[in-house]
Amino acid sequence: MPRTALVFGGNRGIGLAIARHLADRGDKVAVTYRTGEPPEGLFGVRCDVTDPEQITAAFAEVKAALGPVEVLVVNAGITRDRPLFTMTQDDFEVVLRTNLTGAFLATKLASRGMMRGRWGRIVLISSAVALSGAVGQTNYAASKAGLIGLARSLALEVAGHGITVNTVAPGFTDTDMVSAIPEDRRAVLLAQVPVGRMADPSEVAAAVGYLTGEDAGYVTGAVLPVDGGVAMGH
Repeated sequence: MPRTALVFGGNRGIGLAIARHLADRGDKVAVTYRTGEPPEGLFGVRCDVTDPEQITAAFAEVKAALGPVEVLVVNAGITRDRPLFTMTQDDFEVVLRTNLTGAFLATKLASRGMMRGRWGRIVLISSAVALSGAVGQTNYAASKAGLIGLARSLALEVAGHGITVNTVAPGFTDTDMVSAIPEDRRAVLLAQVPVGRMADPSEVAAAVGYLTGEDAGYVTGAVLPVDGGVAMGH
């Protein structure tokens, strides 16, 4: 049956692929975006995930237009890469505020409504880096690892209410963020991928589609890597 889905950070890359995938299966899909314009054909809500009031307003806007949120995907995230000894406190904290605290605020609001409806699917988009670590990404890895702990703890809290909470951990994926990495660095990263290629965003979207579907009601607290084998064994 069609569900109302909200994808935070759904205006490009992996988030947009997820939103399109959910819309193609018949869900009513809203996406948040911080700058620019919303994607064509999707209900867009401007929202800065570091602002609690904007997150609250986003949920209210989606509910008024599409109905209560039944599927939540939190994909919004940023990087501020640099070695730890040159990383400022702001570099560290702004990444955690965006990637982790934003997810906390969104899941808190979503889970309340889902508990009333006795059904819900929450998926947080983590990263293979959360499992393996990466040079220059102590802030990003910490934020993405935090999502796993958040998801697993919340999964325990809401399991009796028909709600599942899972994490998808993409690896090297063909997005704008990756294209901004210098070519020589991309070659080094690609050489570490056992399957020998980058993921297409649609492959990550397919994993999210499964975890947010009707057939995944017995899957909760899981971390699903979509990384070509990079984090194998972690």
